[in-house]
Amino acid sequence: MSLEPLFTGSRSVYLAAGKVLFRSAAPVSEMFMVNAGQIHLCRHTVHGTKMVLQRATPGMVLAEASAYSDSYHCDAIAATDSIVQTLPKSVFLSALAADPDLAATWAATLARGVQAARFRSEIRSLPKVADRLDAWLGAGNDLPQKGRWQDVAHELSVTREALYRELARRRKGTKE
Repeated sequence: MSLEPLFTGSRSVYLAAGKVLFRSAAPVSEMFMVNAGQIHLCRHTVHGTKMVLQRATPGMVLAEASAYSDSYHCDAIAATDSIVQTLPKSVFLSALAADPDLAATWAATLARGVQAARFRSEIRSLPKVADRLDAWLGAGNDLPQKGRWQDVAHELSVTREALYRELARRRKGTKE
């Protein structure tokens, strides 16, 4: 079952790449589903490093945990030109309460999100870039086009340069 029925009667919002949908600490009044494009949930460390916590693509609910929070805990920024469906949080929660099948689908979505977060944490705990990349590729991921490798670097929590060096080593067939 899809979560799209939760957004019946929602309105569409267009966001140009780079546009902010919401900021950390803003009150949660709406829930969002990505219809087109990609939205990133970002948090900045005390050292200024940007961490991407979610790369929401079409069909995904953005910032799922915000359904149970008073305020957002990160920023939502359009990574590409995007369209999101928006629905008042109260309507979203009422729809879940009224439909047990939809609530079960929502619970399964949240569980998969926890599993994915744990996997990302496991990858990021590995000491070497090569090990992180191996684990990420071993999970069934494929390298995107060359212009999108920085997204993989963010996912692995390494610098772009470190990832590029590892990819170059692999092309040359050398080990470090």
